[in-house]
Amino acid sequence: MGFARLNSVSDSLYSKYLEHPLTVNDNKHYGQRAKRYIPGGAHTYSKGDDQFSSNAPDVITRGEGCYIWDAEDNKFTDFALSLGTVVLGHAYEPVLDSVRAELLKGVNFVRPSVIEGELAELLCDIIPCAEMVKLAKHGSDVTTASIKLARAYTGKERVVRCSADAFNAVHDWFIGSTVVDRGVPKAVKDLTLQFEYNNIDSLKALFSQYPGEIACVIFEPISFIEPKAGFLQAVKDLCEKNNALLIFDEVVSGFRFSLGGGQEYCGVTPHLAAFGKAMANGFSVSALAGRKDIMQLGGIEGEQERVFLLSTTHGGETHSIAAAIKTINTIREHNIIEHIWNIGGLIKAGLTKAAKDAGISDLVNVGGYDCKPAFALVDATGKPCMVTRTLFLQETIKRGILMPYIVPSFAHNAQVIDQSMERITEAFCVIDKARKENNIAGYVEGDIVKPVFRKFN
Repeated sequence: MGFARLNSVSDSLYSKYLEHPLTVNDNKHYGQRAKRYIPGGAHTYSKGDDQFSSNAPDVITRGEGCYIWDAEDNKFTDFALSLGTVVLGHAYEPVLDSVRAELLKGVNFVRPSVIEGELAELLCDIIPCAEMVKLAKHGSDVTTASIKLARAYTGKERVVRCSADAFNAVHDWFIGSTVVDRGVPKAVKDLTLQFEYNNIDSLKALFSQYPGEIACVIFEPISFIEPKAGFLQAVKDLCEKNNALLIFDEVVSGFRFSLGGGQEYCGVTPHLAAFGKAMANGFSVSALAGRKDIMQLGGIEGEQERVFLLSTTHGGETHSIAAAIKTINTIREHNIIEHIWNIGGLIKAGLTKAAKDAGISDLVNVGGYDCKPAFALVDATGKPCMVTRTLFLQETIKRGILMPYIVPSFAHNAQVIDQSMERITEAFCVIDKARKENNIAGYVEGDIVKPVFRKFN
């Protein structure tokens, strides 16, 4: 399958778009309307105005491959790919074909659809820990369900999460352990503990401090930092020694590091795992997977006390499930994982070279795995600098690039990367000029971006 097909939106799809043109060709019009009726102007905090420079497009109207367009028909090369969900590219035609086929049959029924079992079987075939699967719509749905299941299975209440994880769920058990904890009862906050990634002693200390109280340890098995040799297995061993469950949050790492997720890549199988993001190329579906004796607590057979695990009205929507099946099979059949690793490597190398060519290597940190690159704009002391980050976003957006973070996809190719790096080098040169004038803030044309997790607006 070539990139020409990948980056092509069908004539019928684009015709439908043209039949319903925007009534106003003005980004601000739609952005202001959203802010009038939506708290924060977006349904995801990472899409908010405070995450982007002032010249960022207020709205996006369509996407194709690795490109997106705003209401004024400005085109941008997209490196964020919908928070990592669009692993194959926007409007990927084979996935859309599968979705259309299900739409014609109806999307939700009073009894399970055939393809619900098909997706569950597929996931059990490729995910090491999966003996049973429960579907939902979002990553938060399934991480939080895993917490409830662990508590029910062990009879304990405390949860241990990793302090290095940026986000595990929107629900109180996680949010209560962050700085944005307003509205979360203290009793709930007290039940969530934190340990340090790659520091097994920090986890041992918690098990010693709270003997017989910890139900589970949940964290991303692999993200930007490489796990130390034996660390993940040591966490599992410690959990089993203390009759706690090990839960991997694979909402991000799933279908990216390896087809079977970070657990397959790292060679350590958890008791439960949560998946989402890339599994349906942007369509809403997630999965809780795990060992049968644990998962079946959420069933309806036998005389056991019930666990109301997951019961989502839209969890069985056929079109999203069809998208997941097609996406996963495409990843497997076309070796998409290898492509993602290769493209991510090109992006990292390109950013490193662009920073060097512009003379600001000391202000740009590039790291992470090739399948999940990380980059940060830093100050002279090496600490993340929101002012420099804002200027970077501003200057790359001026040049038709949206790169708040990096998510390599099947839609990116070497030519796209080369063209983008030329423009990024130009943006870096502006940062160099501003730095030499000791006036980086003066080059910023609006407000400075802010972290999502902060105490006050």
